[in-house]
Amino acid sequence: MKNVTFSADEKVIEAARARARARQTTLNEEFRRWLEDYAGTRRSADDVMAWLDEVVKVAHTGGRKFTRDEMNER
Repeated sequence: MKNVTFSADEKVIEAARARARARQTTLNEEFRRWLEDYAGTRRSADDVMAWLDEVVKVAHTGGRKFTRDEMNER
C-alpha cells in the first residue's frame, strides 16, 4: 500500500477525525473508502446484488426459516 500526503485546514481535519471516531473508524480508513469510491474500484450495488444471486443458488438452508434474532447475529 502506498502512502499519500494531503493538506487541509486544521479545523477541517479535526472535525473529520471526530466524525470518524463517532463512526468507530479512523480518518485514514474513511479516506481509503472515499478514494476507492472516487476511483471506481469498489463494488457497485449491482455487482453485489449479482453476487448475492449467485450465493443464493448454492446456499441451502434445508428449508429452515431463520428467526429475526438469528439473522441479526454478528
